[in-house]
Amino acid sequence: MVDVSGKPQAQRLATARGFIKLKPETVKAIREGGVAKGDPLQVAEVAAILAAKKTPELAPLCHNIPLSKVDVSYRVVDGGVEATCTVKAVAVTGVEMEALTGVVVALLNIWDMVKYLEKDEGGQYPYTRITDVRVVEKVKSVEPP
Repeated sequence: MVDVSGKPQAQRLATARGFIKLKPETVKAIREGGVAKGDPLQVAEVAAILAAKKTPELAPLCHNIPLSKVDVSYRVVDGGVEATCTVKAVAVTGVEMEALTGVVVALLNIWDMVKYLEKDEGGQYPYTRITDVRVVEKVKSVEPP
């Protein structure tokens, strides 16, 4: 791990976003509450929060920092679902890895809950894709916390 012991604490914020491409029928099922396992957006939200908290366990060189807030939101569009995860902390290092982990796990949980709708006749996923995962914002406060 990188030594960050000499760095001052600061307010940190990072937002990550990603997209899962889904069939029109799957998007309709999400919008109408017709997914057999339940509401994939609610499950994905809880999973994303847990994932953000557990980032250092999954990315072993990340520092374990106390998170102040994890916020997950969704935009259901005709082609799929866009997920956004924003993480805040007062720490000596940034929270972009936590935001990225949160958004990826949110998208994976959506896939898990709708995969039965996405499979083709051979059990494959020719249409489903997780794409465009990126950090869209990273902020470090210059004021002391």
